[in-house]
Parts: sequence; structure tokens; C-alpha cells
Amino acid sequence: MKNVAIVGGGILGLAIGYELSKSKAKYKISIYEKESQIGKHQSGNNSGVLHCGLYYKPGSLKAKLALEGIKEMIAFCKANKIEHEVCGKIVVASDEREIRLLDDLAERGKLNGLSGLNFLNNEELKIREPHVSAAKALLVPEEGIVSYRQVMDIMAAFIKNEGGEIFLNNKVLGISSLNENSSVLKTENFEKPYDLIINCSGLFSDRTYKSLTTHKSPIKILPFRGEYMHIAEEYKHIVNHLIYPVPDPQYPFLGVHFTRMVNGGREVGPNAVLALKREGYKNTDFSFSDALEALTYKGFLNFLSKNFKFAMGEFASSLSTKAFVAKAKKLIPDVEEYMFTKGGTAGVRAQAISPSGELLMDFNIIKEKNQIHVLNAPSPGATASLSIAKYIIDNYVK
Repeated sequence: MKNVAIVGGGILGLAIGYELSKSKAKYKISIYEKESQIGKHQSGNNSGVLHCGLYYKPGSLKAKLALEGIKEMIAFCKANKIEHEVCGKIVVASDEREIRLLDDLAERGKLNGLSGLNFLNNEELKIREPHVSAAKALLVPEEGIVSYRQVMDIMAAFIKNEGGEIFLNNKVLGISSLNENSSVLKTENFEKPYDLIINCSGLFSDRTYKSLTTHKSPIKILPFRGEYMHIAEEYKHIVNHLIYPVPDPQYPFLGVHFTRMVNGGREVGPNAVLALKREGYKNTDFSFSDALEALTYKGFLNFLSKNFKFAMGEFASSLSTKAFVAKAKKLIPDVEEYMFTKGGTAGVRAQAISPSGELLMDFNIIKEKNQIHVLNAPSPGATASLSIAKYIIDNYVK
């Protein structure tokens, strides 16, 4: 029996625990979560979209695991009767430049193995999304929506049923001793030896790496907050499914889009604003140490100098509802401020940035002795959580 500690009770930590618990090899799983519930941060504060791999660089780990991941996640939802729907989405180009980018995106999707990609004519678009304005629109039929909260609850229950443990309100502080084959994990409540430690701590993956290895992390995580607004009940009819803009290929952010959720609600968002606290869900949330670390990091300063206009535009949309709605109007011109209500979800994305200011797009996983560190697992990390878990087990655990 191999004792495995997983640091972080988000969807990826739970997926790894779930897959190890299913394995024929004998693993005793212990998941450590500093909060009072699982999935409180990135995993529980996203838009609930099933991403199929349209955007990602062909041949990248992210592209490979996204396509495998959505198939596995849908199969998991069907087997466990979890709310989900493969409703498809459209990606909308608004001008000549975006049309060229959309054509490239469709080609990238085909190279990544997506099926059913189709450019809609005006009549087809009006039937699907009558309120959308588009110079060109691409239908991506394999995407969908899901309740990731239900997914995590099922995973957690399975882990416990297989003899695993989930320790809530128990922050991992580091290790008190280390050798090639075993580490004594030190938490707020106790110390315990483990054969293998897996770091899935998301927004704190770089800090957890340092606390467990005593080395400086090879990457830096910066928190970017994404804010959504609800569409009022009487205006829900303006959105039937999922409506996305053509993203700027320079950035990993997908832009302000419209989402139908599994509970029937509609949301619009998000922007992408540097949060001044690692878990800063409101623009008033502030941590002096987190802000100082981010604002003095060479990588962020380089990013800002290269992308000042983009950063200011995102910041404006956080402070001004008018600026936020202006981005939504690009897709649906008829929307107005009065159609939206405050109180939509807000999530904080763990974005890895290199010292040169490059946003690191692909998944980043490294092994240090008997530790595995998932240092970067941005979107589609939730959709692909099961395939990422299997990849880690096949390539780093076994």
C-alpha cells in the first residue's frame, strides 16, 4: 500500500485521488484542503463550460488532454447522473481581422481532432442565436455545460468509499523531513509520512512547491480575477446556448462571452484583471504581501509594458459597468445595462507568467524526488481534469 498525499481539494486534486482510488495498484489517498469545503476557489467559481480543445496549439499537452478530457468528463457525468448538456457554442467574428483569426481557429480545431465544426450562414445563425450580430460565426458542436460542483462531490464520495481521507481546514505548511522515498508532511494540525506527495494547489502552486522542496519555483503564479454579471430573468431569451468572441491569440483569456448554465441562468463575462490578493474575488480585496509580490515581479512589469492597452481595458471593465456592457454589445448589440444584475460569479485564475512577461499557456507538471507538482493547469483544467489525472499517473506516478 502506497500512501499518497494530495495538496489541494479542487477538481484536479480530486480527479487524481479518484483515478488513483480506481487503480488496481493499492493507494491510500489523503487530500489536504485548507478551506472548510472542497473546490472553493477556481474549481467552484468558473462558468461551468465543457471545453473541447478549439483554441490550443496543435501538438501541445493542453490540446491533447482537452479533447480526451471532455469525452471522459461527459462519460463520467452520464455514469453518475450529473447535470450536463452538450449544447455546442458559436464563436463570433466581428470584422475582417477577426474573420482571419476565426478561419485559423477552425483549422486549429480540426488539427486538434474536433469534429462537426461548421461555419453558419445568416439563416442558420438566426435560428440558433437570433440576437447575435456576426460577420462570420463558427459552430463548435462538441462543447457544453456542466455542474462541476456535482462532479467534485461524486469524486470526493468515491475517494472516501475506497478508504481515502479528505482533511478540511488543514493547511499544508511544508515538510519536516525528506528523503528519496518518503516525506513527512507538516500541516496545521499534524505531521504524517507519505510515499508520494502531489501538489495541486492552484493559486498557491508556486508557494507550495517552495514549501515542499525548499527551492524557488521555476514559475510565478499571478492571480487574474474574472467577473461575471447575471442576465435578468426577463431577458434570458437573448441567449440560447454559448456565445463567444474570437479571442486574441496573444492571451489565454477568452474574452467577454455569454453562457447558459445548467441551472437555467445566463451570465455574461468575464474580464481579466490582476487581483491584488491571491484569492481576491472583489476589487476591494487586498493583501499587501500578495500585491507587493505581483507588482514588483519582473514578469508582470514586462507583461504590463508590452500589453498596457489590454490591461487598462480590462481594468476599466472591472470599475465601469458601461465599459463591461460595451464588450458584450460586440456580440449582442441589443443588450443594455438594465438587462444585467450584479452578483454574478467571480473567479480568480492562476496564471503562470515567465520573467520575460510571457503568459504560459500549456500545462506544466514536474517531478522532484517523491513529489509531483502541477504548477500550471489553467482552463481547460476543469474539463480535462480526468485526462490530466490519468496523464500524471501514467507518466509520473507509475
